[in-house]
Amino acid sequence: MTTTMKPINKTKTILEICAADIDSAYAAARGGADRIELCCALGEGGLTPSAGTIEEALTLPEIKVNVLIRPRAGDFVYSEAELRVMLRNIETCRKLGVNGVVFGVLRPDGDIDLSACSRLAKAAEGMHMTFHRAFDMCRNPRKAVGDILELGFDRILTSGQEVSAMAGAAFIRELQLEFPEMTFIAAGGVIPSNVSEIVALSGVREIHASAKKSVESSMTFRRMSVSMGKTGIDEYIRQTSDIEKIRQIATKLKTT
Repeated sequence: MTTTMKPINKTKTILEICAADIDSAYAAARGGADRIELCCALGEGGLTPSAGTIEEALTLPEIKVNVLIRPRAGDFVYSEAELRVMLRNIETCRKLGVNGVVFGVLRPDGDIDLSACSRLAKAAEGMHMTFHRAFDMCRNPRKAVGDILELGFDRILTSGQEVSAMAGAAFIRELQLEFPEMTFIAAGGVIPSNVSEIVALSGVREIHASAKKSVESSMTFRRMSVSMGKTGIDEYIRQTSDIEKIRQIATKLKTT
């Protein structure tokens, strides 16, 4: 049963779509999303998209484009070479004119890597900055929020350190009340049927969803014995954002 709570901030609830390909970006724009987090390799948790993908997404009218800055899959402890790659990608985003960048770096002990994040934040000066779900891997979330605020981030993307935004909604609400100067974006397992409850329980005014569906390849000739990626993966099915799911979520948020 849903517990009714008043929203912490009585403003429009923003819908951000995690767009892992250009078709998803188009679906987000046409489905009523307010913002895109542009990435690629959704099956790896999201990686930095190509410059060409960013440029194409920026042609979409009336939707803000934030870009994920993540050089590889796996943990969020990066080498000096990986940090240089991230700095170059941020500079590319600046030159292309994106709205914001999304990144996060941790230390091996689970705290925010203040030195690395400070370098990246300086490179991103003038753009909006979101600390991504590396936050959910932090050992001390309250300390992490304080550090992230000091670094100048606008937002934190989080499932409340749980498997989904629904499971972590109560903790997200705690953090939002304790740190009203930070905007928390509820993410993880957000679908049309639960988005209103997640907003009610967490008190957030920003939601992040992939709204994905499976799309089968249009190829009629298929060589099933060859794999381009992990073994056991069907190369002729891909995940992309579904415009109808986006519309349903956007409609729910208008009345939440």
